[in-house]
Amino acid sequence: MRRSGILMHISTLPGDYSCGSFGKEALRFVDLLSDCGFSMWQTLPFNWPDVNGSPYKSLSGFAGNPFFIDLPTLYEKGLITKSELDGARQKTPYLCEYERLFAERIELLRKAAGRVANEEREEIDKKIRDYPELFDFCVFMAEREADSSSGTGAADTDEAIFTHEFIQYEFLREWLCVKAYANKKGIEIIGDIPIYTDLDSADVRFHPDLFMIDPDTGKPTAVAGVPPDYFAEDGQLWGNPLYNWDNMKKDGYRWWRDRIRHQLMLFDGVRIDHFRAFSAYWAIPAGTKTAKEGRWEEGPGFAFVETLKAEARGRLIIAEDLGDIDDGVRKLLSDTGLPGMRVFQFAFLSEENPHLPHNYPENVVAYSGTHDNNTLLGYIFDMSFEDRNRMLDYIGYPGTDGKYACPYIIKTLMRSNAVRVIFPVQDLLEYGMDTRMNTPGKQAGNWAIRFTEKQLGLIDRGYWKRQNMMYGRSAHLSDSNR
Repeated sequence: MRRSGILMHISTLPGDYSCGSFGKEALRFVDLLSDCGFSMWQTLPFNWPDVNGSPYKSLSGFAGNPFFIDLPTLYEKGLITKSELDGARQKTPYLCEYERLFAERIELLRKAAGRVANEEREEIDKKIRDYPELFDFCVFMAEREADSSSGTGAADTDEAIFTHEFIQYEFLREWLCVKAYANKKGIEIIGDIPIYTDLDSADVRFHPDLFMIDPDTGKPTAVAGVPPDYFAEDGQLWGNPLYNWDNMKKDGYRWWRDRIRHQLMLFDGVRIDHFRAFSAYWAIPAGTKTAKEGRWEEGPGFAFVETLKAEARGRLIIAEDLGDIDDGVRKLLSDTGLPGMRVFQFAFLSEENPHLPHNYPENVVAYSGTHDNNTLLGYIFDMSFEDRNRMLDYIGYPGTDGKYACPYIIKTLMRSNAVRVIFPVQDLLEYGMDTRMNTPGKQAGNWAIRFTEKQLGLIDRGYWKRQNMMYGRSAHLSDSNR
């Protein structure tokens, strides 16, 4: 069934408290999607982010982002005061205020946790213990906080554990309400699974044998990244510890099966980041300065992916097959039948290219761009004169400047054979490179962009509803996919 959707992370939603949340603004965005005839909402990972706001280098492969918890909801429940709510108001509606969030938000959530009634505390503790990886994370965070506060007084470990239990419980409770509302409106939620976790993570702390970690030093022997490519001439040195696939195989990849199961409790389908690592992954010796010095190592392959598919039980898994793709990756996708990705912004890098829309098979998810790309308008103005003319001719644009070409590109993708097409919200708004989400290889200045209710109100609901109807993409969730 043909579908279309929007890529918009929770952090970019409107709101008054330094970061988008699971509050009323999330429900309004669902209404926007439905009114436009879109039937998919794709997000970025829900993981606890790093200090730069990236959800791809997380403290846990399971735990949710505390900054998505809606403060007005806590106020209505009597868990924070009016003065505390007012004190958390943001300085700007256009950016996530990460420095302030890390400095203040956990302490505010700690106060809220301390006001939970005893009977509800027992319920919260029981609920989180039903998710062993979440409970491990709560213990990990309590130990981490105790280590950071050593010398400043004794820490109450039990209370610290409960604070994080409360955070994860409230995260789940609020999000599952949003998801239920979206599903009722016919919107399918697509999540994103980062391929790796951070060295400083609960996963490495409790399962060191599943990672390439030196048991004597506790340090990685090799780290993750990618070789030189379109995005970075030196490659990308991510620094995450690599998986010990031999050890993971011994228990049937249980950690990954638990992870997929958890994500499919949160979402209707998932995109797996850096899928090519399941065919072969780039291993960079620990301590080297650039990713150039890495080498390809064989990944877990077909049997592993089939294990994930069995755990998903027919629900959507999108394979992020971008970057340095070879025949091994293509064969793995073909053998497993998972849909890969096509990105319009890669279509004109060569004369005959799989990212050109006329080459799309049905079983792909087509994007105008991803969170790692420039916005569509920024891409148009960054192109060479020759490539831009060729692209504008391809989409049937009546002109040479490309200033108003974004809707033409989106319509071109809508018309394609791809069963699913997804567009970053910036591309519907026709915004420039100043609203880009992430620039790969750049450490700071990413993940912060946000949008206001007024900006989202510029999206013409009637126009996009007509486009979705015209190209047969006004699909709704069937009962079997909910």
